[in-house]
Amino acid sequence: MDLVYITLLVLIGYFIRFLFFDKEQKYHLKNLRNLWSFHLLTTVGFYLLTNNGGGDAWGYWTLARRMNFNDFIVNIQTAKGTYFMHALNYFPANVLDMDFFTNTLLFSLLGYIGITFFYTICEQVVPNNTYYSKFWLFPLLFFMPNLHFWSSGIGKDTILFMCIGMFCYAMLNVIKRLPLLILSLLISYLVRPHIALFLVVSFGMAYLFSNKVSGFKRIFFMIVLLGGGIAILPSVMEYVKIEEISADSISKYSESKALVLSGKNTGSSVDIASYPLPLKIFTFLFRPFFFDINGVPAIIASFENLALLLLTIKAFKKDRIETFRKAPFIIKGLFIFLLIGTLAFSQSLGNVGIMIRMRNMLLPGLLIYILWALSYQKQKKKALQVSKGNLI
Repeated sequence: MDLVYITLLVLIGYFIRFLFFDKEQKYHLKNLRNLWSFHLLTTVGFYLLTNNGGGDAWGYWTLARRMNFNDFIVNIQTAKGTYFMHALNYFPANVLDMDFFTNTLLFSLLGYIGITFFYTICEQVVPNNTYYSKFWLFPLLFFMPNLHFWSSGIGKDTILFMCIGMFCYAMLNVIKRLPLLILSLLISYLVRPHIALFLVVSFGMAYLFSNKVSGFKRIFFMIVLLGGGIAILPSVMEYVKIEEISADSISKYSESKALVLSGKNTGSSVDIASYPLPLKIFTFLFRPFFFDINGVPAIIASFENLALLLLTIKAFKKDRIETFRKAPFIIKGLFIFLLIGTLAFSQSLGNVGIMIRMRNMLLPGLLIYILWALSYQKQKKKALQVSKGNLI
């Protein structure tokens, strides 16, 4: 039966691109086909590293296999976090009787759907492709290994990656895609409530900064999103075990969380609590770096992070405020989401391995903003050249 599941999942991944692009758009269809092939390769790598006891993925699968229906009811009633993931995985692992590889492939398909959402967003809102060191950045940046690796396995990160992509894609046309918007927020809330909070606050703020949206629409959606954030805030505080909103309580939570994670004997722990804020942010966004290498995955990640750092420097080198101000609404929302997530997680994650996993759901926001910033710089340069030509 697993062979049937595998065949079906691979075919769904192959054909799902046609839901986003017409047959005439061969360039994008080819890119998405190649992305699916690359994603499948990283899925195999994820499976080999997590099979027979590696990481949370194996735990989700084995526990779901042992669950009975009463256990499922208990977990679904608990609703949030790990309990929800156990309940969610009960159907593929237990009811459908998928083995670990097939179950991994199912989640991998969900991660690839997330990549397809982000690819489509980028294609629609970034007008100019740019190159760096003779390489066109789009779609090259979407082939970053860790972007695929951490969205290809059984776990919260893959589900959230898909939900964030779905939410942003739905925000491109809220009225038409309202069911997708609601579904993405609901699942995000059930997996990690604070991610749903970050999303609604980020895009509520994006409406505040957006001058390309009509005044009524801007105020209406800003109130709806920020109001939704306020509504789920008590649940988020309960989930992360913060009793009150204050600088002191948040600081204590971050310090205790960082201490616990840095004490884990994983070979990638860092004393994040002793770092100044800029170094915390750098650690979260750009490590592991070459001085962190402890194996082949760290080597790959180091080269990837070097490229990401160089592109970030180039994108933020000039006209930073103007570039953000001129950005489309969806890119503003993704960038604010990146900022909020980075500030939150960089304070509390004392382990590089966990950081790179958590960063993955924020990474598309950075990649798309880089592509937008370089596109805007290119557009300004062209306009300046035309202006000079007209003066001559």
